Amino acid sequence: MINEVSKEGKQGNVIRGYVLGIIAAVSYGTNPMFAIPLYGMGLSVASVLFYRYIGATAVLGIIMLLSGKSFRLPLRDVIFMIGEGVIFALSSLLLFVSYNYMDVGIATTLLFMTPVCVTLIMWLGYGEKLIRVTVAALCLSVAGIACLYNPSGGTAGLIGILLVCLSSLAYAVYMVAINKSRLRDVPGMTLTFYSLLFGSVVFVINLDFLSDLSPIVWNADCIVNIAGIALVPTIISLLAITVSVRDVGSVVVSLLGALEPVTGIIIGVCMFGETLSLLNITGVVLIVVSVTLVVIGPRLRHG
Repeated sequence: MINEVSKEGKQGNVIRGYVLGIIAAVSYGTNPMFAIPLYGMGLSVASVLFYRYIGATAVLGIIMLLSGKSFRLPLRDVIFMIGEGVIFALSSLLLFVSYNYMDVGIATTLLFMTPVCVTLIMWLGYGEKLIRVTVAALCLSVAGIACLYNPSGGTAGLIGILLVCLSSLAYAVYMVAINKSRLRDVPGMTLTFYSLLFGSVVFVINLDFLSDLSPIVWNADCIVNIAGIALVPTIISLLAITVSVRDVGSVVVSLLGALEPVTGIIIGVCMFGETLSLLNITGVVLIVVSVTLVVIGPRLRHG
């Protein structure tokens, strides 16, 4: 009887893990849904991100207080955590600026290349071997970017592609640095809280210590979008992915992350009237396949 209850409990955790993994991916893919309308109201990129980070930090801090989570961060790790927060913020800044240069669906797809960037960093910086599946995946990702590129700057000009690739690289550096430092022992919620808190300093400085901060437009649309960008692609996504990784593992969560670009493309087409050519769709598929191969490659080798 006890074993049956235990099995049911584990099965329930697996189902929860898959559901939360889907929620995490879809919610993160909604970034442009809230950011683009705020740009249209006259808010600058740095202002939107400042409101996003400060709002998310406040909400996450309240959640941690109510749930009894620790805010403790060893003094020796504070400087390193500040650096990580800066990298985390730069990744967001580069992505949000890219929305001014390319379609949001394409931008979200290119951001999905983070696992590929992590693989390259581990190869170049830490001597990890590249297996044949990974090499094939890297070739597919390059081909995918080529399919998305538009020299006229339309769907995806060179500036937009560079911005998102740098954003993806910055986030990859952030993750590798955590994994290879003492910060890997810091609880995920605490780590996220300080990443957001210290990351907000980037936007304070970028906004000339808030003298250039775009004021909030006190109407329902602006308030809803600011609350939405702090809550949905930030708090909900981060909390969901924390539990999902624990329930079903990082490999499965990474695969479910394919829903991020799908969400971005749907939002771009339905909300902002963006169009995709057959070549663009081919590029999206190639990038999703390449990242999937990077994630499952080790399993193919050992399986």
